[in-house]
Amino acid sequence: MLESLRTHPWAYPALEVVHLLGIALLLGNLVLVELRLFGFARALPLPLLGRAALPLALSGFALAAASGLLMFASQAMELLANRAFTLKMGLLMLAGCNAAAFHARGGLRHGDLLARLQALLSLLLWLAILVAGRWIAYL
Repeated sequence: MLESLRTHPWAYPALEVVHLLGIALLLGNLVLVELRLFGFARALPLPLLGRAALPLALSGFALAAASGLLMFASQAMELLANRAFTLKMGLLMLAGCNAAAFHARGGLRHGDLLARLQALLSLLLWLAILVAGRWIAYL
C-alpha cells in the first residue's frame, strides 16, 4: 500500500483530499462551538450544540489522523527532517492537551472566562497548525 502511495500518480493527491475533508469536518464543527462560547448564536444551548458538533469534529479528526498517518508513512524520513512538519506535530499535541483540559473541567457546561480563553487558544493553535501544514511542502 505504501508503495502505491509513492508510485501511483493519483494515490497521494487523493489521500490529501481525504486529509482536507477531515480537517474541514473537524475545524468547521470546532469553530461553531468556539464561536458559541464567544457569544454568537446565544439561542443555541452550548451543551446541546456540543453534543451535536463534537462527534462530527471527532470523526473529522479521526479521518485527518488516519490519512495523515498514511501520508507520513509514505515519506517518514523526509517529513521528520522537515521543520514545518515537526512544528505541526508539536502544535497538534498542544491543541490536544488544550482540548483535554477544556473537556476535563467541563468547559461546555461552564462557558466561563476560562472556557472562552481555551477556545481562543484552540482557534489560534488550529490556525497555526493549518499554516504549518501548508509550509510542509515548501521547507
